[in-house]
Amino acid sequence: MQKSKIAALLLCLFLGGLGIHRFYVGKVGSGVVQLLLCWTGISAIWAFIDFICILVGSFTDAQGNKLA
Repeated sequence: MQKSKIAALLLCLFLGGLGIHRFYVGKVGSGVVQLLLCWTGISAIWAFIDFICILVGSFTDAQGNKLA
């Protein structure tokens, strides 16, 4: 099932530091890592980079499909 770009973008914007957008697209392993790092600044930087990648269309789901 193809994931929504808008949903991933909103999840990243509001809950990106917790890695929720990564759970949404099926990248559970990196989502757990980002969740464990949420108390550091690393997770916020990571979420910002993911946000930019989602905006420009280079972010994919766990199967490598582009977001719709």
